[in-house]
Amino acid sequence: MTNELCLDILGTSFTITADEDEEYLRKVLTQYRAAVENTKNISGINEPLNVAVLTGFLLCDEINKIKQQLEDESIQINERTMNLITALDQALERYGE
Repeated sequence: MTNELCLDILGTSFTITADEDEEYLRKVLTQYRAAVENTKNISGINEPLNVAVLTGFLLCDEINKIKQQLEDESIQINERTMNLITALDQALERYGE
């Protein structure tokens, strides 16, 4: 299913076509608008192109931090899993199968 969404942000309007449902596209647009407002508030920048570029950079930074956190958590889960497997193997050796 292909949907279109009209974007009107930072003084620019255009329509995008995406293979996502309309509700999802509107949610992403709302999040982006909030990110743009946050960028304006924390930076004091008002030039639309600069705001858009800085917002994109900040969102990429946030994505990378979340990815790193998930990778760290995955490593911890794998370590815990291996520790449990080792403990189970040792218990089975000690007490028989």
